[in-house]
Amino acid sequence: MRTVSTAPGRRPITLMAVAHACVDIYQGAVAALVPYFVAERAYSYAAASGVVLAASLLSSLVQPLFGVLTDRRPMPWLLPVSVLASGVGVALSGVGDAYAATLVAVALSGVGVAAYHPEAARAARAAARGSETAMGWFSLGGNVGFALAPLLVSAVVATGSLGATPLLVVPALLGTVLCLVARRGPAAVAARGEATGRDDWPAFLRLSGAIVCRSIVFVGLSAFVSLYVRQRTGGGEVAGTVALFVLYAGGALGTVAGGRLADRYGRMAVVRHSYALTVVAVAGLLLVPGPAVHGFVALVSAGLYVPFALHITLGQDCLPRRVGTASGVTLGLAVSAGGLAAPALGALADATTLRTALVPLVALPAIGWLLVRGLREPAGAGGTV
Repeated sequence: MRTVSTAPGRRPITLMAVAHACVDIYQGAVAALVPYFVAERAYSYAAASGVVLAASLLSSLVQPLFGVLTDRRPMPWLLPVSVLASGVGVALSGVGDAYAATLVAVALSGVGVAAYHPEAARAARAAARGSETAMGWFSLGGNVGFALAPLLVSAVVATGSLGATPLLVVPALLGTVLCLVARRGPAAVAARGEATGRDDWPAFLRLSGAIVCRSIVFVGLSAFVSLYVRQRTGGGEVAGTVALFVLYAGGALGTVAGGRLADRYGRMAVVRHSYALTVVAVAGLLLVPGPAVHGFVALVSAGLYVPFALHITLGQDCLPRRVGTASGVTLGLAVSAGGLAAPALGALADATTLRTALVPLVALPAIGWLLVRGLREPAGAGGTV
């Protein structure tokens, strides 16, 4: 059992969780805008995919670069600036018809999202003061924001066309204000402390490999679980929609539960059991017929989301002198691997069957479990930054 030296303040974590939701809305907003680009501007599927790629891949790849910069010098001012940039980019994406201008706008949003996460993860860890539960709430904010994006885009654009996208800047304005308030609190002060400890790169690379495995499973199921459940149950669109909802909704419970379980039983024990659970859950999803498949979707969601926030803090403790770099990799680069692997799953499904294409997803969490099996709690872990 891990001990927490000082209880975290509720106000800073709450502010940062809501701000996290505000910025991650724009991670989901670009994909949610794609149908409107296709309908109103007659974009081809390739052109529409280019819009998503400009935002998501750029964001994932440059996050570690921002992490390196924040390791050299804490940049609390980057939080409000990055939130505002992410919102302005999406707000401008529907203004004008030029494809190049749209790419530039969504790229600006992607850079804003990338700039936010490493410094935000550093500040949240300082405000959490060693509490994995508090970090779970911070991570939950991002998951909620991502889930709300389609609803927000639909409410704004479906009634006012793409010309209404400037209204989508509102969450960014709220997040900017919250970041300005939060940066004056104890998190900002604590984040200026001197880094101590020794960086353990072998352990960090093994952890990152496990995160890549987790990412491929999550993105693969996000893309295909709706179609798969419809095929397995014969329940039509409703069954598929319910399955996707269960996969995402479980994230809200799993992220917070992971923090609470880690505070009680230790992070590595929870992470190892989560990967083991995911192996069983994905196998059940592929083998068990009928309505019970929804229960296995729920188990998959738990297995994938419970270690989500723990990955961040473990990465930070593996690289105590490069907390920003660790945050950028665990939140960005490693997670982007899932998006890169999704087309390969689709091609395999086209060549065989969807069920066959999903079979490799059973092996990946097993590989992740092997990677984390021998890891121990980083020396000196306690939540200081």
